[in-house]
Amino acid sequence: MIPGPGNGNQDHWLARWQTRLSTARLVADEGWHGGSPADPAGATLAAIESAQKPVVLVAHSTGVYSAVLAAPLSLRRIAGAFLVSPPELEGNGAMARKLRKLGAYTREPLPFPSVVVASRNDPHGSFEHAGDLANAWGSLFIDAGESGHINELSGHGPWPEGSMVFAQFIARLTP
Repeated sequence: MIPGPGNGNQDHWLARWQTRLSTARLVADEGWHGGSPADPAGATLAAIESAQKPVVLVAHSTGVYSAVLAAPLSLRRIAGAFLVSPPELEGNGAMARKLRKLGAYTREPLPFPSVVVASRNDPHGSFEHAGDLANAWGSLFIDAGESGHINELSGHGPWPEGSMVFAQFIARLTP
């Protein structure tokens, strides 16, 4: 579970899912909360490498950036990725400015099954941008309708619809 800044609180769906999934681990990169993360993939990569079993990355917001950045460094351990609300690098918001400093998202296909879930009215990333990333990564693209940033502020505390999509995704992964 890789949250974006401010998404590790108990009301966010990632935190709620973590409490219900016995093998889930929350990866927090404190660098996102300050100026700019020194190593946006470092905490994610460390968590992947310490896992005893294959890993399914579940990421939200800037966590998507960290997950995709870490993925090629630890391919043998990743079984899949569930990526929600990838933010854009364009724009004047603080999130976009931080991401621009780190560089563009990879455009290489992900070498494992993946899903990108995006909203049509996310203030941090357009639906078209998310669809373009999903296409480049070879991910299944899920339209979440007008759901904002898909976090507790947009009314997605437990996010049961997302949980159902995630369960279907996990069921289709090969062991």
